[in-house]
Amino acid sequence: MTLLVLGLLIFLGVHSVRIVAEPWRAGAIERLGEHKWKALYSLVSVAGFVLLVWGYGLARQAPLVLWQPPPGTRHLASLLTLVAFVLLAAAYVPGNGLKARLRHPMVLAVKVWALAHLLANGTLADLLLFGGFLLWALASYRAARQRDRPAGPMTVAPGRPVGTAVAVAIGVLAWAAFAFWAHAALIGVRPFG
Repeated sequence: MTLLVLGLLIFLGVHSVRIVAEPWRAGAIERLGEHKWKALYSLVSVAGFVLLVWGYGLARQAPLVLWQPPPGTRHLASLLTLVAFVLLAAAYVPGNGLKARLRHPMVLAVKVWALAHLLANGTLADLLLFGGFLLWALASYRAARQRDRPAGPMTVAPGRPVGTAVAVAIGVLAWAAFAFWAHAALIGVRPFG
């Protein structure tokens, strides 16, 4: 469990700099330069991610069950992860209405993903991992919306129907690939099996 907690602290910590220390972040980027900042940020993020994946894998070998989720929560989690994949795609597909309306679809995707997994899993490791990501996403979304306020009501170009359709299609296809194949291959759990 120690590796999981350490990985979460490092990974979510580096991703929280913008939430808790925006002026420091801006100064660090100015001192180091954008490329060096991104390289350092990426290196620390990858180290934290490796630790949390490793720690979560170890914790799953001897799970401490806190609650037994009702069977229906797996179906709800599947539906919510579909929404999360669509939101994730919307973060990257240009000219879609979801990004124009929601502004921060990636953070919302993390929020929905974490909530879905909290509903369907009941171990201490699950609570730490998905609860940590959910708390981070809540704080990150709030901070991002506060940064948006001075910019005014519309800083993103309005979306076009074709962009929205492409984002939804990519999200659904990515969800299907992950749900029916990659989740079992990478995580060792079959959501539908």
